[in-house]
Amino acid sequence: MDVILSLPIVSYFAAPMLTSWSTSMNLLFFYMTWTTLVLSHSPLKIELVGTLAVRVVFWLLPSLLFLLFDAGVPSLAETIKFHGSASLPRRNAAALARQVGLAVANLLVVTAVQAGLSMGATMLLKEPLFQTATTLPLPWYIIKHVAMLYAAREVLTYYIHRDLLHSRRLGGAAATLHNRWAHGTSSRWSGGGAPYALMAYADHPLPLVLHRVAPVYLPALAVRPHLLTYFVFTLLTTIEETLAMSGYSAVPGIVMGGVARRTATHYASGGRGNFSALGFLDWIHGTSVGKDVIDDIQDEADKHRVKERGRRKANEGKGMVQDGIDSWRKNRKGGKKN
Repeated sequence: MDVILSLPIVSYFAAPMLTSWSTSMNLLFFYMTWTTLVLSHSPLKIELVGTLAVRVVFWLLPSLLFLLFDAGVPSLAETIKFHGSASLPRRNAAALARQVGLAVANLLVVTAVQAGLSMGATMLLKEPLFQTATTLPLPWYIIKHVAMLYAAREVLTYYIHRDLLHSRRLGGAAATLHNRWAHGTSSRWSGGGAPYALMAYADHPLPLVLHRVAPVYLPALAVRPHLLTYFVFTLLTTIEETLAMSGYSAVPGIVMGGVARRTATHYASGGRGNFSALGFLDWIHGTSVGKDVIDDIQDEADKHRVKERGRRKANEGKGMVQDGIDSWRKNRKGGKKN
């Protein structure tokens, strides 16, 4: 518990809400918290507790709130769900309790698997897997490493999901278990429409590790970024998975709205396509079901009137430049007359 409370990411985001400190003071507090954490706990403990805390706060708790909303106010929830009432969880308290237990148990299994991999990698490398120095990573390195990790995750998610979890010829037992547990629960726990966020971990542990853990952890194992960078990457992917699996058509954002739509279609179609996380490899390979990522981006851009806003801003900028030129010409003519 003391590790969770002292995580610098938690303190950094909580500090502006609890105090009136300036940005520089928040950064100083962030650095002091991180330094204390690194000096008082092992890198492995910080990694595991930090990753678990991120998944609890940004997946488990929101998933339970979404489930409470879907089951408690179904008439309202179905209006913002893809495929309407078919995407609502079945109102069976015992079944839902079993699913919550399964999801929590899988979360602990995932953490244990990560612990084993990290311990093995640390023993092999003779040093901590992630950089845990008191020096904080520069913003440029965080952006660069997160971009690299996202690109690798997109590739791994697509090919693992398509070739191992939805191909019995290549995936064997993993594909059988995934289709029975993940897509079987789609019709068993709900009406067979879009999923809901708790189902992200309602899978057999084997396909769950392949689908949710390997695409996030293996790229980090290769890149070996700063531990804070890994926390940022885990935070972003956890939020993305929670929103994507929510089944809500009201998910905001040009990118996330399309991700949620494609995930809902993947489940509703029984896993016929939409295998990648962000949809780019589905578009390249022609495995998109329904609208692909390019169509989604275009639709969302039209919805948010990106072109009109861009044109208006361009016209405003052009007008400001023209006014400046006219003013300069006027002043120049006035100077010549004098």
